[in-house]
Amino acid sequence: MKDLEITYNPGKENEYKATRGVSMDIYPGEFVAFFGPSGCGKSTLFYNILGILPHSAGTMLVKGENPYSFSSEEMVRFQTKTIGIIYQAFYLIPSLSVIDNIALPLIFHGMSPEKRKKKAMQLLKRFDIDVHAEKYPENLSGGQSQRVSVARSLVNNPEIILADEPTGNLDSVSTKQVMDALDEINSVDKKTVIIITHNAAQLIHAHRVFYMRDGKLMRVVPNPEKKQIAKIDKQKILVTEMERLSKLFPYLSPVELKVKSIVNYLTQDLDFDQLQKLESLTQLVVERKINQNEYSRNLSQKFSDGGVGVSKELAEVMSDKVDKILKQSEDARRFRRRYLQNNFFSRENILINKLSKYIGEECRHKFPAVAHRRLKELVYNRISGLIKKEDFLKNMRTPLAEGGVGFNWLEAEELTKYFEKLLIQSVEDEAAGH
Repeated sequence: MKDLEITYNPGKENEYKATRGVSMDIYPGEFVAFFGPSGCGKSTLFYNILGILPHSAGTMLVKGENPYSFSSEEMVRFQTKTIGIIYQAFYLIPSLSVIDNIALPLIFHGMSPEKRKKKAMQLLKRFDIDVHAEKYPENLSGGQSQRVSVARSLVNNPEIILADEPTGNLDSVSTKQVMDALDEINSVDKKTVIIITHNAAQLIHAHRVFYMRDGKLMRVVPNPEKKQIAKIDKQKILVTEMERLSKLFPYLSPVELKVKSIVNYLTQDLDFDQLQKLESLTQLVVERKINQNEYSRNLSQKFSDGGVGVSKELAEVMSDKVDKILKQSEDARRFRRRYLQNNFFSRENILINKLSKYIGEECRHKFPAVAHRRLKELVYNRISGLIKKEDFLKNMRTPLAEGGVGFNWLEAEELTKYFEKLLIQSVEDEAAGH
């Protein structure tokens, strides 16, 4: 696809642009996922690839050819031989037995009834549903129905499998069976698998994930657990201080990395022994084993008595900073958790507004409404992993007249540094540093 745009009801009052300049390449043998919320454009791309929803601008080629230039006969051959389809709703014909549902596509290629039945039975056995061959769809469970749908998608030996929310109506056991079947089709049969999903748990099966939002391709993320087929360029993924610290200190736990981040933020003129003690105390407060008052009291306690030995005033300033970061990072944690689980939409604006407010409170002066709006957009893009820290900083110090937030260089540095501290504390401990 290149600069692909698909518009519903063009020229009418209810005209709607479903995709906006989407460009991507999918390679033979890849398992890719289109991921995003309802209405983001992923199913629109599905139907465009299938050849039943023409694009209004841009280019879409399958094996170097434009399906929308095909004759009727060529289109039938394309949709039955090149592509196999798995739908969320199964779409099995209720008046036909299971084996006849699977064999049906072979009729259009002139195969004899005996050969059709034999090939259909081979697929039924492969997916362990041959005992249901003579049953009708109404007598199958959801998982069994979807495995029949998977078998049917393979009956013509297509090169590409399109799966539209294939586990949307299934329980966890059936979901695993279907996803394992798709994995096998990709790894053993070497079929290209394109899955449309809003279930983040299924992304681990894909070589690459195409993140969609508002009709746009927001980012492409490779799966580090899979050997890549596509040539991978630098991706726009969320890289926080946690990742950088983990490279410097590869044997530290996630909590210890978080502690180092906060201690760096509290940079003081302390000697080595004091810094070590500061890290030990900060770990206790990060792990919620001591409260803010206990932390402050230990900071100001004499070093010989087990404290850090800073002044009482400085101890209060440091403990206030740590307490504020830990409390504010909870909103960043909530957003990241909901974002990764695709379950944050009702509170998205609330959380982004709160996080933007926290950054604004660190600023020493008021700034205009347009800067507030741009700051919120930057916060969303950074915490969602759509831009890097360097992009965030650059936009923070770009003048308002040039589309930036308009902070001076020093303010932009300080505010960016503060937001990164919130981000690192929001990383889930079991996932961080790995």
